[in-house]
Amino acid sequence: MAKAGYSQASKKNSRTGFQHFLLWLILVLAFYVFFFYKVLPWGVSAFVLPLFQPSGETMQKVGFVKFDGLVWASVPKDKEPLYKGKDIEIKREYINRDYIFDFTYKQRTEPVDGYVKGSYEFYAKSEALGENPIILEPWVGFWILAIDVALIFASLVTIVLPTNIGLLAVLFDRQITNTRAKIRLQTGFSDETVDLLILPDDQLRERDWSDVEKAFRIVWDRTVIDDAATIAKHPTKFEDFFNESTDIVTYRREVAYGRIKEYFSDFVVKEIEDTKDGLIWRRNHFLIGKGLRVYMAHHFTEKYSNNVTGMAYAGAAFLIVAVGIRGLKFIPPTRPSFILLAIFLEFTMLCMLAVTLFYTEEEERMDRLLKKMEDANRSQLETLKNQQVDIHLLTNALVGQTAEIIKSRVEKAISEYMTSDSNVNKVVAEEISKKIMIGIKESFSDKK
Repeated sequence: MAKAGYSQASKKNSRTGFQHFLLWLILVLAFYVFFFYKVLPWGVSAFVLPLFQPSGETMQKVGFVKFDGLVWASVPKDKEPLYKGKDIEIKREYINRDYIFDFTYKQRTEPVDGYVKGSYEFYAKSEALGENPIILEPWVGFWILAIDVALIFASLVTIVLPTNIGLLAVLFDRQITNTRAKIRLQTGFSDETVDLLILPDDQLRERDWSDVEKAFRIVWDRTVIDDAATIAKHPTKFEDFFNESTDIVTYRREVAYGRIKEYFSDFVVKEIEDTKDGLIWRRNHFLIGKGLRVYMAHHFTEKYSNNVTGMAYAGAAFLIVAVGIRGLKFIPPTRPSFILLAIFLEFTMLCMLAVTLFYTEEEERMDRLLKKMEDANRSQLETLKNQQVDIHLLTNALVGQTAEIIKSRVEKAISEYMTSDSNVNKVVAEEISKKIMIGIKESFSDKK
């Protein structure tokens, strides 16, 4: 009943509901709008301005002033003190139009501002960029970057939120439960033993000594390999390693995990360690790395690694097409937003691929896998041999030489019974009493 209750409670707490997706979607939209309208213009200006603003000897000839908002422009040198540091609105009569950098979402017109720009365009004009200004369209070139940042921040927020409202938090919590179940199925240990294996160190020290000893003894007995090499390598008993002076955390890390690794695989130990970190995350959601590890390594990479690889190749194909179109002059150099779209798309796909590969478990060496398969097969053969011997002994007992022994014993028992005076007298007395009862019954029937 306790196990069933635990399982049902875990499933109930790990269910995703409408509130999870709604809150996550709201956060994504909020972060997207904030990044697109506030952070993105500042970021583009911080990247472009230092590269193409006037410098050196040019600064001796022209003035360079920051106007209201993210707007910079060159002005006559003698009028620079009039505008510098005042953040006034840019006007046509203020500037000489040699250098203009406008990263605002305001529309500009030639009669008023001295240059033409749409409301959702960034404008950059400099001698280093050529005669014509460069027009950047954020809705084309930077929306993927804004989505990336929004998804990252929304995910981080939902990781630290409680599981009843945080989407990533409930996914992490569910994966911790699923990985615990996988460990139990792979090892065959009971729920209590698995819980002690994945328990955080501080909680393990608080557990009852007898429960810990019982669980670790089960692990010890379960991870014994019956071959000569293993016996020579582990000639000692459980009591030689585990006693009242043993530090249970050190024993679990160095002995129990080591035996599980040798008997099962490195991957099982990795699952145990990652699940232990996941339980630490359950207590403190701000330890994002511990929860992220168990979800990425034991769910996302196993289920979506091929999808991510395919998207990375698709992004590379899109980038090649975009560069090819640019080479054919179908994309003008003054409007490179489509090229930026392809670059940021491939950047996103490659980042996803890198994260997926980072959390993908390394494959175990083939020689070690073959050795473990050999040990497992040898253990199964020994078990079958023992079963064969038992069956052979049982067959002999039923139809073999033992049959004569059984026959002689039965005959001896019958002869002893028949040669016993007491037994013979008993039989004679029973027969005489039967005859007397029959005679009395017949006499009564005749009178009637």
